[in-house]
Amino acid sequence: MSRAVTIQTNFTTGEVDPLLKSRIDINQYYNALDQARNVLIQPQGGIERRPGLQFIFELPSAANPQNGIKLIPFEFSTTQSYMLLFVHNRMYIFKNKELVTNINSSGNDYLTTTIGSTVLATMDHTQSADTLILVQEDMAPKKIVRGGSHSTWTISDLSFEFIPKFNFTASETTINQTITPSAVDGNITITAGGNVFSSGNVNQYIEANDGIGRARITRFVSATSVEAIVEIPFFNTSAIASGGTFIDGGYEDSWSSTKGYPRTCTFHEGRLYFGGVKSRPNTIFASRVARFFDFNPGEALDDDSLELTISTDSTNAITGMFSGRDLQIFTKGGEFFLPQSTLDPITPTNVVVNGATRRGSQEGIKPVGAESGTLFIQRAGKSLREFLFSDVELSYISNNISLLSSHLLKSPSDMALRKATSTTDGDLLLLVNSTDGSLATYSILRGQNVIAPTLSTTDGEFLNVGVDVDQIYFVIKRTISSATKYYVECFNDDNTTDSTKLLSGSSKPSSTTVTGLSHLEGKTVRVIADDQMQTNKTVSSGQITLDAVPTTYVEIGLDYTPIIKTLPVELKLSSGNIVAQKKRIVEATVNLYLSQNLTLNDNAFSFVAGDFFTGKKRRKPMLGYDRDGQMTFSQTDPLFFNLLGIEYKVSVGQ
Repeated sequence: MSRAVTIQTNFTTGEVDPLLKSRIDINQYYNALDQARNVLIQPQGGIERRPGLQFIFELPSAANPQNGIKLIPFEFSTTQSYMLLFVHNRMYIFKNKELVTNINSSGNDYLTTTIGSTVLATMDHTQSADTLILVQEDMAPKKIVRGGSHSTWTISDLSFEFIPKFNFTASETTINQTITPSAVDGNITITAGGNVFSSGNVNQYIEANDGIGRARITRFVSATSVEAIVEIPFFNTSAIASGGTFIDGGYEDSWSSTKGYPRTCTFHEGRLYFGGVKSRPNTIFASRVARFFDFNPGEALDDDSLELTISTDSTNAITGMFSGRDLQIFTKGGEFFLPQSTLDPITPTNVVVNGATRRGSQEGIKPVGAESGTLFIQRAGKSLREFLFSDVELSYISNNISLLSSHLLKSPSDMALRKATSTTDGDLLLLVNSTDGSLATYSILRGQNVIAPTLSTTDGEFLNVGVDVDQIYFVIKRTISSATKYYVECFNDDNTTDSTKLLSGSSKPSSTTVTGLSHLEGKTVRVIADDQMQTNKTVSSGQITLDAVPTTYVEIGLDYTPIIKTLPVELKLSSGNIVAQKKRIVEATVNLYLSQNLTLNDNAFSFVAGDFFTGKKRRKPMLGYDRDGQMTFSQTDPLFFNLLGIEYKVSVGQ
């Protein structure tokens, strides 16, 4: 029998897949956890109770939230931002965790829209200045504009100056008259020797039989005259003999009510890009420079619109786009990009689409940028990948950053990223799992190789997530008094309970009766007043009775249980590993920061009520041998804790 002292200095690998329980040969094992539930890992290495969920608003049954919900951020300026919540034919607006009311002086707390619930799951968006653009292949593209106040909003269909054409039903009609171009190239007038033209010829083509001359008709003048833009120069301006030309017809708008609409969108380098339309799902369209709603190819000048189709041997319906160092294109079959040099912008004459990787991405989940990479969910919903430019490959690669924690991804249905808000903070990626309504979170600080996943649950299901700069919104499905409710709630770093009502300042109760809790009717709630626990209460008729009147604040909400379980201990002894040997944690010392409550293997550490402890606490003796030597940390009360590291003494037997 031998004894040794070891330390876990950080938890920056997060919770790892059970399949890795024997991987004592990799460095990540020694910074990992067997379970990390309802906690967040800090980029510095510590682990803390996740923020509580502040109750904001109950979606009324008239909004039909059960049929679909979408959260989309809207940043009007650096100081004014909003979270837009879409349900069937309604849009709710939230600012600073409050519902904006009396929209457009209508008396309604929502904006009426024509966006039905069936399109919400795959609706994409992009924003430029004060205009938010929404697209979905079965919905005419729309724009949302904020007016002069927080409650002034408009929504309308996009009005395009020109929609690109495509030959959906090819037809050729011989022109049995002479045709005379006014010039060989550029904008020209074409004159016929007899009546051959009609208004229906606009946006169709006139082409010479020998291929020397092709022009797109832009304007009908008369039965004998049209205006056109030359695509292939004519040989000269002499009349072409009767029967020597034909009208190449069958061209229609690339998107319309009959052909479907754009699938994805983004702004990039002064153009509005559409990625795929329903009838042409693998084609990329870009507007003219600084004229976002004009997709006229014109004469293929540098600032004219452009169009190109991804043609490979696999299905490449476009599922998302991201504007980074290049325009990144995500499809069902792989990942692509439009390369460009530092000095040369993308133009109709130099544009090319390059293939990068063949992973495929999941439709309906918008890729998000994190530091120098772009995060996306692979097509089957089983892995989280980072699309990153490699200076070695001179192309993009798709790293599987969820490899060590793939069990936490359970058919994700929504994803959002809260970017680092300070120099000591990291990015926080949030993924809603549709299988069980859990929330996978990844603390990311790529500069320090920190990718730390955890899993969170609540008394209900996470349905949607959205980030408004640094505020994280959720839609939560809860069961209240046997009825299904849909709540808008937000992470709040000052809360340690869910569906919380926090009363302080002028809202602090002056008596022991607290009302306004109908959203928790029938629920057993935890009560924290002035940093100390009161006894549990059950909400009845929307109210509870406190044990005492609070001095500064009271928090009332639902409890959730954090779990931190270490991996089986491995000491790296000179005599070899101890995987198969019996072992016992003799004593453990935890390093804490501003903590109020913590248990180890169901035994509570002692704390002074109302105080925040920083320092070390020791637990000994600890009895019982087993083959793993694991420790489980949790809490008896919903109070703050921050575990920085664990030092423990291990006794090893045979």
